Amino acid sequence: MTALPRRLGPGLYWLGDCIKTQHGGRLYHAYNSVYIVSGVDRSVLVETGFPADLPMLGRQIDELLASGAVAPVEYLFVTHQETPHAGGLGRFLEKFPDAVAVGGVEDLDQIFPQHAERLRLVGTNAEFDLGGRSFRIAPGVIRDLITTYWGFDTLTRALFPGDGFAYSHFHEDGHCGLVAEEAATLDVPAMTALFAEFALHWTRFTDVEPYLVELDRLIADLGVSLVGPTHGLPITSLPQTLPLVKRGFRAGADV
Repeated sequence: MTALPRRLGPGLYWLGDCIKTQHGGRLYHAYNSVYIVSGVDRSVLVETGFPADLPMLGRQIDELLASGAVAPVEYLFVTHQETPHAGGLGRFLEKFPDAVAVGGVEDLDQIFPQHAERLRLVGTNAEFDLGGRSFRIAPGVIRDLITTYWGFDTLTRALFPGDGFAYSHFHEDGHCGLVAEEAATLDVPAMTALFAEFALHWTRFTDVEPYLVELDRLIADLGVSLVGPTHGLPITSLPQTLPLVKRGFRAGADV
């Protein structure tokens, strides 16, 4: 097990903690991960966390800021409006008064009306200069909500797909805080299928193959080399792990 925050690349940090529950008589863990992408001048917070995690996330972010590891947070990116992704948006807009929110922020002015002027509706391919790198809005391919957007860091070639690569792990196997390729005993297809059964119900009623083709096209177009999912361990080798995620996504659709 590795404690978070964890550095995944230059200026890229993984934050969060496991959410614990029981499944099949075992202690089952899942992440509502948050990431910071920092350039020379400013940072973007990718996802804003589950409400129960906000005190812990605030401490982790403060530690990174105090150490000089990351630049001031000026952008908050959420993939979509669901609580595990946007639940902390209001709190972080208050914590970072110079920041604006981008991404899947449609209708969030109804939840955070006091911050409505700081919710920026921007389209796919909008790009934000962080100083030495950019953060780009990418189309959401595997969506929990129709208004889902994905994010992309141009320096580390990291893709942030929200629920798109969602899978969990078991606590006693020591997978907490590891990247997928370090978790040798993790059954990625089974865990992906289980998450799809719980959260991506639409996959049971449609052909998922066009979505997987579109996913391959996006990864190739962007030159993705790292994936930071909200609900899974980060992926540092797509050739090794992407086929396992696809297998699980197909299995979840067959449930």
